[in-house]
Amino acid sequence: MSIESEIRSRLTAEFQPVKLEVVNDSAKHAGHSGDDGTGESHFAVLIRAEALAGLSRVARHRAVHKALGDLTTRVHAMAIDAG
Repeated sequence: MSIESEIRSRLTAEFQPVKLEVVNDSAKHAGHSGDDGTGESHFAVLIRAEALAGLSRVARHRAVHKALGDLTTRVHAMAIDAG
């Protein structure tokens, strides 16, 4: 399973989001620091979920990181918009 698919799966299972976008931005960073050649090193995540409503921005990011578990250590960069 690709990292992108794992991100979608874990976030869907944890939050049942009303909106979820996962964008693989790795091609934009090819040859740069953090590019490991897999094509799965940089991601952008936009998530909207009732479970995150009312939490501070820091708490939302922590919740997303917790749900992703080891995936956050398997990628170089992940931009998270959990507003």
